Amino acid sequence: MFRNWGFLVGEIWILILLAALLGLFVGWLIWGGRRNTVADGTGTEVRKLRADLETCHATSREKDDLIGRLEARLEGRGTGAAGGDVKRAVSAPAAGAAEKAVDPDFDRDGVDEGLNEGVKPVTLDAPRGGKGDNLKKIKGVGPKLEQLCNRLGFWHFDQIANWSDDEKAWVDANLEGFKGRVTRDDWVEQAKLLSEGGKTEFSKRVEAGDVYDKEKS
Repeated sequence: MFRNWGFLVGEIWILILLAALLGLFVGWLIWGGRRNTVADGTGTEVRKLRADLETCHATSREKDDLIGRLEARLEGRGTGAAGGDVKRAVSAPAAGAAEKAVDPDFDRDGVDEGLNEGVKPVTLDAPRGGKGDNLKKIKGVGPKLEQLCNRLGFWHFDQIANWSDDEKAWVDANLEGFKGRVTRDDWVEQAKLLSEGGKTEFSKRVEAGDVYDKEKS
């Protein structure tokens, strides 16, 4: 009986050794394959990032080229009609943004209220008697600004002449593209004189056709 123990022990050790070798082999397959997968995944990601970066560089170069061509056209044609149009198209949005960013406190109450500054004056849906006054006789009111005043409901000198400080503030805030002109050009004082039948040096020039027939405003 004891004579067979040596043989059994030997076989047990052989089985243990085989099991250990098998375990090492399986572990190598698992961990080796995992390392390859990670490496492959990293490589794929790097290649994708490099491709995206190159695309960004290409787009940036195209943008820089376009900017260069536009600047060259502006420099070369800045004094011509087309150049002037381009410059106005470029500067207009910037001017509008600047005006929006620095809207003053027209009624000086310490609050920037935008279009709600001051108090809205009484307006008209149409001029009295079907015909409004020539608001262009007020220095600072050109054809475009006269049209804007009419759209806001102001047609007559006596309307403007009676504006209070709060009403002037509202109009100043709502003259889109001409904000602040009421106060800056002193419309109310001019309108008072004109509404009473008086004349200013400027209104005389307008009546004589020496302003808007030759100048565009």
